[in-house]
Amino acid sequence: MAEWVWEGRTRTGEVRKGVMEADAERDVLIKLRQQNIQPSRVKKKGRAINLPTFGGSVGASELVVFVRQFATMIDAGLPLVQCLDILGTQEPNKTFKKVILDVKSSVEGGATFADSLKRHPAVFDNLFVNLVAAGEIGGILDTILNRLATYIEKNVKLVRQVKGAMTYPIGILVVAIGVVAALLKYVIPTFEKMFADMGGAKLPAITQFVIGASHWFQEYFFFIVGGFIAFIWLARRFYRSARGRDIVDTTLLKLPIFGPLLRKVAVAKFTRTLGTMIASGVPILDGLEIVAKSAGNTVIERAIYFVRDKISEGSNMAEPLAKTNVFPSMVVQMIAVGESTGAMDTMLQKIADFYEDEVEVAVNSLTKLLEPLMMVFIGGIVGTVLIAMYMPIFEVAGNVKT
Repeated sequence: MAEWVWEGRTRTGEVRKGVMEADAERDVLIKLRQQNIQPSRVKKKGRAINLPTFGGSVGASELVVFVRQFATMIDAGLPLVQCLDILGTQEPNKTFKKVILDVKSSVEGGATFADSLKRHPAVFDNLFVNLVAAGEIGGILDTILNRLATYIEKNVKLVRQVKGAMTYPIGILVVAIGVVAALLKYVIPTFEKMFADMGGAKLPAITQFVIGASHWFQEYFFFIVGGFIAFIWLARRFYRSARGRDIVDTTLLKLPIFGPLLRKVAVAKFTRTLGTMIASGVPILDGLEIVAKSAGNTVIERAIYFVRDKISEGSNMAEPLAKTNVFPSMVVQMIAVGESTGAMDTMLQKIADFYEDEVEVAVNSLTKLLEPLMMVFIGGIVGTVLIAMYMPIFEVAGNVKT
């Protein structure tokens, strides 16, 4: 059975378009006439084209600009196809341009806007498609698009904050490893040669230890590099397995400093996404399924699916949310108030605003705390090596004076 794109007129002269599944064109014509529609065009629907992504990907900032401009055009009364044609023609990103023009062709062929977006999951995720579908059905596409743009902007800001908190210590650690490697491979052998030229006197214990570490590093350099690469590969493979990802995600949430931060990020993302979907008219069960898939943490994902299952059985949202022991009690209580007052979407957005501010404060505090700690860490390593290398020189100088 194939899909057929059709266009026709009703008895009142109204033009209608759509997509119908049938074995042959003749079957489509029969079904349309049974619906009192006089077909003017029937053709087989082409297969979705997976466009290549060579030449760049579509970033969140480009998506926000597209959504904002599209909402403005729709609000001004421009036809959907014309909006897509204008935006696709002026889009500088070649990859995104092909996507927009393909969506335009699909809409021209009779498909809905949401179904046309679904052809490109790498650019438009399930959240985007479901919100657009709700906007099409409710006739509030411009409002939905503005909500989407706001959601994407806030989500990008949240991700940027978390990456900023993680990038600094990782960057400092990489620099420290590079400095230590350079000292062990190039600096310490020079001092060792100098000590040998000084008569081979007995060296302090710390100096002997550092020189021994330099010998070990140079002798097993390729094994160390190979072992490091193998460790990274095994760690990635372990995390990609279901069991490994579960262990890592559970451990991350229990870390003393980063654990509370990641939990706040999860709460902010959960409430912002679900609040946006409920406000846009997406059913709560569908919204929870989409939120669970985009949670990014298996512990959070299981908790959301547990809540969804309980709601499908007739429970409210607050009680199963409390049983998961994942979300703070304040969040559960505020959601319970939102359920009782019928303002769930508003309450979820308020929770998201609060926790996004909490994440920003936590990231700033963490960065200020890590800066001196990492400086002390690097200074301690370099200082220890320098002391170890200069102690014999000081001893020789002292002996010369006596």
